[in-house]
Amino acid sequence: MIANNTPADRAGTLFVVATPIGNLEDLSARARSVLGAVDRILAEDTRHSGRLLQHLGISKPMISLHDHNERDRLERVLDLLGQGERLALISDAGTPLISDPGYVLVRELRARGITVVPVPGACALIAALSAAGLPTDRFVFEGFLPPKSGARKRALEQCRQQTATIVFYESPRRIAGCVADMAETFGGRREIVLARELTKTFETFYSGTLEQVAGQLAEDPNAAKGEYVVMVRGAEGNGPAGGDINVDALLTALLTELPVKKAARIVADATGLPRNDLYKRALSLKP
Repeated sequence: MIANNTPADRAGTLFVVATPIGNLEDLSARARSVLGAVDRILAEDTRHSGRLLQHLGISKPMISLHDHNERDRLERVLDLLGQGERLALISDAGTPLISDPGYVLVRELRARGITVVPVPGACALIAALSAAGLPTDRFVFEGFLPPKSGARKRALEQCRQQTATIVFYESPRRIAGCVADMAETFGGRREIVLARELTKTFETFYSGTLEQVAGQLAEDPNAAKGEYVVMVRGAEGNGPAGGDINVDALLTALLTELPVKKAARIVADATGLPRNDLYKRALSLKP
């Protein structure tokens, strides 16, 4: 039986079901009930999700639906729903559509007036924010950053003046480079919290300034294992990073006593402005 505001006789319906991100006990009773009652399950990876269903003692026909075949699956899914079937959409972990497949499908079903029912549960970004100790009254989720440093820095530059907490997902292979690029773009003193292996045995949080967290990652032999949620405190104030500081005046004063590189680093730490930009500005101001 499909319980909790999802009646069993609601045919021709897609249920968007959140699954655990690690700890299997986080699957809700409602999600378990829905998965057991639907006619078929749409899964990002049928082999991966098959193990979850086996653990739950549920056996259902499965259809793969992922980034590379979502548009091709539309007609088949529409046909099944048109026949009155109840379908569940799940991703490999967490809430579908949150940096996971499903957007194309759900948008099309909504446009056609087909019922789409959310079955909420685990979501990595919400779980991470709840334990990070960063402001959560406003936050912006940016998904995955580009894998290459140059494109990543350009993307980060677009976020530099964002005053809300900024949330990203990142892979263990790229986390060190990601934090290094953030330090260069946001300034090394910007606060950051990383959450790794959420709800799993080796769940770990790293917190501090970008410079401090870069050091924590370098010292942790397990840092390159497990997926990350990256949370960066937003820029201070409503204006450009740097606030009321007269950057040119500060650079000029420091340049009378210090080398260009060191002066740029000090101003970057004080203002949160990108070190590279300040270095170029200092070169132009140097007597």
